[in-house]
Amino acid sequence: MNLIEAIILGIIQGLTEFLPISSTGHLTVAGKFMNLISEDNPQRWTSFIAVIQLGTLLAVLVYFWRDIISIIREFLRDNWFNRVKFAEQTLHSKMGWYLIIATLPVAIIGFSFKDFIEGIFTKNLFVIAASLIILALILALAEKFSKLNRKSDSLNFIDALVIGLAQAIALIPGSSRSGTTITAGLFLGFNRETAARFSFLLSIPAVAASGLLQFYQATKYISPNGFVVLIISTIVAGIVGYLSIEFLLKYLKTKSMLIFIVYRIIVGVVIIVLISAGIISQ
Repeated sequence: MNLIEAIILGIIQGLTEFLPISSTGHLTVAGKFMNLISEDNPQRWTSFIAVIQLGTLLAVLVYFWRDIISIIREFLRDNWFNRVKFAEQTLHSKMGWYLIIATLPVAIIGFSFKDFIEGIFTKNLFVIAASLIILALILALAEKFSKLNRKSDSLNFIDALVIGLAQAIALIPGSSRSGTTITAGLFLGFNRETAARFSFLLSIPAVAASGLLQFYQATKYISPNGFVVLIISTIVAGIVGYLSIEFLLKYLKTKSMLIFIVYRIIVGVVIIVLISAGIISQ
C-alpha cells in the first residue's frame, strides 16, 4: 500500500464510519479495486480496517469529550464512591450502565465468531451488496413507522439491549454499525439525533477493543514503512470522521434518512452489476 492509497482509504473510513452507509463495505470495495485484499490472508485486511478505525474512535472521543467525562465521573460516583440506587442516579450515570449493557452482545458474538469474521466470507462483495440493500429497506421501514418522540432521558435497559443486538448485526459487512444502531433507535421511537448520539457513544468500547487487539496482531503483517502509511491513514480517518459526526448530527435535526437509504440501494445494485460484468472480483 502506498501513501496515496492510504490517504484515500483514510478518507473513506472517516466519511463512512458514522454515516449509515457501511465503512467496512466501502473500504472492502476500494480494497478490491486497489488489489490490496489477499484471499490467502484476509486477516491482514481485517487488521488494517480495525486499526484505522482507531482514527475515527479518536474523533468520537474528541467530539464527545464533555459527555464522556461526565459519564465516567458520575458513573463512578453513583456506583462506587457514593453508591445510590439506580433510580436515583443521574442521567450520565445511567448512560454508563446502558453503554455497558449495549456493548455485551457485540463483545460476546465478536469473540465467539472471531475467525469467521476475519475470514474471506466477510470480504465477499455479494454479502456486502446484499447487506447494503437489505438494511436500506429496514431503515426505510424504521423511518416510516418511528414516532421520533423519545429522547435520551427515556432510555432504559431494554432499549440498550436491543440497540446492542443491532450493533452485533453490524459484524456482517455492509450492514454499518451506525446504520444498524440508528435503525434500532428509530424503531424504538427515539428521534434521529438521539439515536445517532447513542450510536456514536456506543461505538467507543467496541472500536477501541477491536482496534487495539487488531493493532497488536497486525504488527506481524506490517513492515516499518507500513506503520508510517498506517498511521497517516488513521490520522486522516480521524480528521474526516470528526467532520462527519458534526455533519450528521446537524443534518438529522431537520432531515430524514432518505438520502442514505437511496444511496445504500444504489451502491448495492452497482456492486452486483460490477461483479456480474466481471469488472470487479467477488
